[in-house]
Amino acid sequence: MPTRRGSFRLFRLAGITVYIHWAWFLAFVYLASRSQQYSHYGWNALEILALFAIVLTHEFGHQLACRSVGGQTNDIILWPLGGVAYVTPPQRPGALLWSIAAGPLVNVALIPVLSLLASAASHLGWNDTQPDAYTFINNVWLINLVLLVFNMLPVYPLDGGQILRSLLWFVVGRANSLLAASIIGFIGVAALIGLAILMQSLWQGIMAVFILMNCWSGLNQARALAKLARIPRREGFACPSCKTAPPLGALWRCGKCGNGFDTFLTSGICPQCGTQFTATQCLDCGISRTIAEWILR
Repeated sequence: MPTRRGSFRLFRLAGITVYIHWAWFLAFVYLASRSQQYSHYGWNALEILALFAIVLTHEFGHQLACRSVGGQTNDIILWPLGGVAYVTPPQRPGALLWSIAAGPLVNVALIPVLSLLASAASHLGWNDTQPDAYTFINNVWLINLVLLVFNMLPVYPLDGGQILRSLLWFVVGRANSLLAASIIGFIGVAALIGLAILMQSLWQGIMAVFILMNCWSGLNQARALAKLARIPRREGFACPSCKTAPPLGALWRCGKCGNGFDTFLTSGICPQCGTQFTATQCLDCGISRTIAEWILR
């Protein structure tokens, strides 16, 4: 996944910082020089910018929805394969479902807006008088629809795969839902690889490899969650974010000396080097809070 390293800050809006990865510029030059639909390459560049404007609004949908259910929002990074919204929704299936579904809902909301623009261009006769502008509007309409359909494929980590995972979470639990979504994702990856070979599309091949890597990561995470769920829990404490009791055992590692210890047993102090940690990370949801906030009252 892209990170701030190698990325340039574009702007900050509603407390969310948007970055663009350096590889995006290579993709921009490559894509802008390929299309032959317009009379001038400037229209190609404008179409690519419109594509990433749609991607950006989609990612803001994820961020704002996550914030509305009490989750943590961080950055948005644009890169050649689209955009990534770094969000940490509360570890509840409903909160995750809304945080993920809000992205595609932005694309759904854009359909009538872009349809009205395309209809107006047609009625004004732009297909004859302004062919480049007419083609541009219709292409942007199609881009938004393709992005919506592709994102809704039930292939993890696409939005459709994560929505499927959220729905399964209600029925089979957190770990099993991620395991099922990851396995279904592998099947989807096989289909995407076959399609990439059939269409001789390097872009689809890269996308398939990216999805494959995330499916593998999801599978490993599901196994870790299943293992974590079997560990006995400590009474009298609960994560302020996900309300889950912490597991028993030396499962926290000191960032200074590398020693494993039970932070709740030592009040956040590493027994080997004596380092005091002011916050303790929840192993279930990843949120860090002071131990005092974990104590049930």
